[in-house]
This record gives sequence, C-alpha cells and structure tokens, in this order.
Amino acid sequence: MSGMLSRRLRRPPLLLLLAIALIASIAVVTVADSSRSRTGPVAIATIEEPLAADIERQRERLNRLPGNATGWANLGAAYVELARVTGDPEHFGRAQQALDRSIELRPDDNAEALIGLGVLANALHEFSAARGYAEQALALRPDNADTYGVLADALTQLGDAAAATAAVQRMLDLRPGVASFTRAAYDLELHGRVDEARDALSMALAAAHTTEQIAFCRYHLGALAFDAGQLDVAESHYQAGLLAAPEHLALRQGMAQLYAARSDIDTAVAQYRALTDRAPLPGYLIEFGELLQAAGRFDEAAAEYQAVADQIRELEAQGATENVDAALLAADHGDPAEAVRMAQLEFGRRQSVITADVLAWSLHKAGRDTEALIYADRAGALGWRNATLGYHRGMILAALGRTEEAAAALADALRINPYFSPLHAPIAQRTLDMLGAR
Repeated sequence: MSGMLSRRLRRPPLLLLLAIALIASIAVVTVADSSRSRTGPVAIATIEEPLAADIERQRERLNRLPGNATGWANLGAAYVELARVTGDPEHFGRAQQALDRSIELRPDDNAEALIGLGVLANALHEFSAARGYAEQALALRPDNADTYGVLADALTQLGDAAAATAAVQRMLDLRPGVASFTRAAYDLELHGRVDEARDALSMALAAAHTTEQIAFCRYHLGALAFDAGQLDVAESHYQAGLLAAPEHLALRQGMAQLYAARSDIDTAVAQYRALTDRAPLPGYLIEFGELLQAAGRFDEAAAEYQAVADQIRELEAQGATENVDAALLAADHGDPAEAVRMAQLEFGRRQSVITADVLAWSLHKAGRDTEALIYADRAGALGWRNATLGYHRGMILAALGRTEEAAAALADALRINPYFSPLHAPIAQRTLDMLGAR
C-alpha cells in the first residue's frame, strides 16, 4: 500500500470495497447520466423494480432520440447493473447490444461507452479486456474517477496488486467517496490491514446517502466482522442495513450465515432457500448446499449442487465465465481433475489471490499437494487474514506430512473465524485435533 493511501485512510472521517469483490465479486457498476451519477459498488440487492423502471424510461428516451450515443452507453451500464441485481445473465447480452450501439454512433471520443464496456467486461470476468477499455477511456478522460474504479477492479483480479493500489489511490485523490473508500477497504483487507479496512468502510458509510449505498456499506462492515468471527458485531451491521433496505439480498445472505454459525440450522436453511429462490447465484447455491450437507441432508445438498452447475451453464451461454465457482464445486463435490483443469484455465487468465487459492485447493483435492503448496503460498503472499485460505493451506501441509506447520495454519484459520463454513470449519477442527494427537 502506498503511504498516500495510508495517510488518507487515517485522517478523521469525512462527515463509503470491497469493494468486493467478493465479491467479489467485487460488484462495481457505473451508470452515467446527464442529470445524476450513480456510481460505485452495488451489492446484490432487491432494487430490481426501480432499476427496471429507470431502464424503461431510458429506452423511451432512446425511442425518441435513437442517435443519442451517451444514452445508449447509459442503458448498457444499467443493464449490467440489472444483471448483477437479479442474477439474470440475459441482461449481459442486452448491455452488450446497447454499448455496441453507442460505439457505432460515436466511434471516437466515447469515454462513456468505453467505461460501460469495462464494467461489462469485469462483470463477465474478462479482466484483461476491462483493463484495456479503462486505459482507452483514461486516454480520453485522464481525470475520470469512475474509470480508475474499473481499472482498479480489473488489476485486482489480474493479480497486479501494486498497480491496483495505485489506481485506488488515484480514485481517492480524484473523488473520495463511497466508491473509492470501499475499493480502498478491499485493497487494505487483501493486504492484511483489517483495522484500516474497517476505517475505510466506516468512511464509506459516513459518505453514503442512498439506501443502496447504506445497505452496501453495512453489508461489508458486517462481512468484515463475520470474517473475524465477531458474530454480534456482524449482526448489528446487518440489522442496521436491513432497516434501510429490508429485502436486501446480500444482507439476507449475511443473516443466513449468522444463523448457520449459531447452529440455528432450520432458520438458516429457510433463509438460504428464500435467498436462492430469488437470486440463484453460484456462490449462494454452493453455500446453501454445504449447509445442507453439513446437516446430513445429502439429497437436498445434491440438488443445490446441480442447481449451481445449471446456473453456471446459463452464465456461460451469455459469455460470463464462472470457472472459480465451477472449480470449487468440482473440487469439493465432483471431479477434482476437472477442478484442476478449470482452475488452471482461470489462473491463466488472471493471477489473483482468489484464483491462486482455488488452484491450490483443486490441486490438493486431486492429490497434487507439492504443486498445491506453491499456489497456497502465493495466495497468502499479500497477507490476507482469511480463514478459508488458512484452512486450505493447513490441509495441504497436513497431506504433505508437515504436521507442525499444518497445525499452526489450521489453528490460525480457526482463530481468525471459527465459523467460516458449516462444512469445512468442523473438518479443520477434526484435522487439528488429529494432528495434535500424533
């Protein structure tokens, strides 16, 4: 991290990342508009109706003014957001059509369309293309904060940590606010600077002025607390977010995780079922399946894993690659050799912390632990304090017979967050106990 970013994050709050990514995703959408700007990370949320209504109004304007290149760019960006919000990949195709139309109408000096294409490419996990679009847009608008957001997201996923931090810093310099502070938070978290990440998210919350932004910030503050095993703190943020947006799906997912962590399995199952009925996203479906598997409800778990595979195929049909989720599904609940193939394919496209960890885990499940450790070490190189990464590394070390190192890694993972997974946390504890008995 640069000193400049560190100083900015330590200054008093300005009375909003993740920008997560994680979403990841990290979900970042820019919707430019001549009258207002709606910029920044957007979590999966129940904002479909107003967003759909906004899209309809944009389409009506374009019916009257079909030669408006900026209008088509705005529409394309709005469709990307709608795809994220609803989980319906068909909107990606509509976004591409609108953005292509904008470029046709104005092939030169069309930064708005280039930014939209960058947002779409990030959403489709085409991060090299997203970086290219951002660089083209910066050549036209060198001081555009939104473009640095697109660039930062792409660079983070491509594994260029130093350049991603620099892009976040530039975005902070140009426009400190929800979008830049949340990206800074994610960058800090990846570098193991959790307290500063929390400070950045608190700044983001102080800067938030819409219900979407408030809910988004509260979700990520809650997720940061959950990832540190602080269940009560996480719940306070989730509940505060739900006061602003009662049907916000990411907050509902956070609450479902909390119920599972507290062993209220029936409530957790009910929450996940409602969540995945509304937003059948691969990550949610895998979480639900693993909760069911941990509860011994194996047939129901298998149905959820099949739903993941079906959803991934639908996304791929629209051009969105989901190799990370597909590899994790195959590694833990399918064919480890296929998991390795998909993880290697994804790592070839982007060398991020996430893809390094997924490749390490896939190689471990395929019995290739010497190779797996190389990527597990790479996943931890930035210093991210993440229980899942520690668990994966500990299990790889255990398989290699490096008992003391394995025990240390697993103990650290469980210290970070003993509730990180209803399926895998108990495995981590049993393995740790077994190693201690040797």
